[in-house]
Amino acid sequence: MAERVINVRKIRTMKDVTEMRQNTITVANDARITPLGQYFRKFKLDELPQLWNVLVGDMSFVGPRPDVAGYADRLVGDQRKILSIRPGITGPATIKYRDEEALLSLAEDAKAFNDEVLYPDKVRLNLSYIQKWSLLSDVRYILITLKILPTPLDLLPPGT
Repeated sequence: MAERVINVRKIRTMKDVTEMRQNTITVANDARITPLGQYFRKFKLDELPQLWNVLVGDMSFVGPRPDVAGYADRLVGDQRKILSIRPGITGPATIKYRDEEALLSLAEDAKAFNDEVLYPDKVRLNLSYIQKWSLLSDVRYILITLKILPTPLDLLPPGT
């Protein structure tokens, strides 16, 4: 699959779209998140429209999350392999950072913490996923996402 831009479907949970486009980092209790958006985000309901992306072949159930412009552009060398496969709704990085907004809200500088700690770890996890891919691991990631299986220790976020 060649690198390409896809329109990831989501339920809008934030107001002030122009400000959102300038800042892709969202922390817990972000003022841009609407009250209904808080609920949708808490239960990941805003992700449901991505099932359409899977149905039309833009995404897979499991794989690296699609990056926003500005982050995908930073990938170099072997890291660009992440862009060569179909992005997914869930995967090891998604599971490990399912509470990313809460982690970012604890950081003194959320953008710096994301850029220097979280994003590089997601890249590492995504490359490992590609290298070790198997159908069984995809099924396992789906079951972990649905909380049918416990989250393994290597996918627990820092500090837990």
